[in-house]
Amino acid sequence: MLHENYLQRCIDLASRGLGKVAPNPLVGAVVVYNETIIGEGFHEVYGGAHAEVNALQSVQDKNLIADSTLYVNLEPCSHHGKTPPCADLIIEKKIKKVVIGTADPFPAVSGRGIEKLRSAGIEVITGILEKECRELNRFFFTYYSYNRPFIILKWAQTADGFIAPLKQSHKQPLKISNSEAQTIVHQWRSTVQAILVGKHTVLKDDPQLNVRLVEGKNPIPFILASPKDIPSDYKIWASNPVFFESKNRLIEKITDYCLKNKIQSILVEGGAKTLQCFIDCGFWDEAIVITNTNMHIHQGLAAPLLMAEPYKKMVLGPDVVNHYIHPASHV
Repeated sequence: MLHENYLQRCIDLASRGLGKVAPNPLVGAVVVYNETIIGEGFHEVYGGAHAEVNALQSVQDKNLIADSTLYVNLEPCSHHGKTPPCADLIIEKKIKKVVIGTADPFPAVSGRGIEKLRSAGIEVITGILEKECRELNRFFFTYYSYNRPFIILKWAQTADGFIAPLKQSHKQPLKISNSEAQTIVHQWRSTVQAILVGKHTVLKDDPQLNVRLVEGKNPIPFILASPKDIPSDYKIWASNPVFFESKNRLIEKITDYCLKNKIQSILVEGGAKTLQCFIDCGFWDEAIVITNTNMHIHQGLAAPLLMAEPYKKMVLGPDVVNHYIHPASHV
């Protein structure tokens, strides 16, 4: 179980870069000498040093590196990007053994890093905690394996199945989830690159669609509307939104834009019609539904219908948060 323990440490380290390194993948690395971790690091920020570089630099006694094993959750890169190839650095340090969680789907790597290491006489072990490593980088894998962004659906609903009253005060939406759940929603927002809503959600709620309750990077707002539909005094204009005006080929247009601009993840937050459109098209990977078990409004706008069973549940006071995975998910 030693390999699994060290790879799990790589995953834990890598997750610290969530929301900071996209469109690069989340990567952690550990240097082990005589079953003792002597160095570790992770990819901390886009454009910064890769995990392997940080891990090797953290080793106090550099003389031990050549007799150590390097663990990394994703195949070391073999190409020149914003930084030199990590595979070359590993070879230069004369490391004799590398344990890798999963291969890299990025076309410029895609097995070439592993091949380069083995060609240099380095023992390479792959496929350790592979499922967990792919799950960690599900945005990255979906983008490069299936040429589309990873889609997360999210909504809050009352105990009797409504997401909004039939009539609401202008720009004052009904708050269904509690403050703890709202903070977690902002945490989710900080981990994705884009957030998507329909025209009516913007007009009724005047949302900011940003990260306010936690520290993190604001996602790019995607609005299913024409710019002329949104009054100039609405808050969304402060976030430089991207508009998708025509409903024709909507999914294809969103995908094309994301591929062109390296956007790997979208959080779809509403409204009901927009969410149902994504569900009916099968264009989603995860769904998060927050139900306030204490709130009943008896009539209103019905929540989307999702025919799936939750795989995980979290209770936050009166709010129950159910997580779903698309039945056809490959990650």
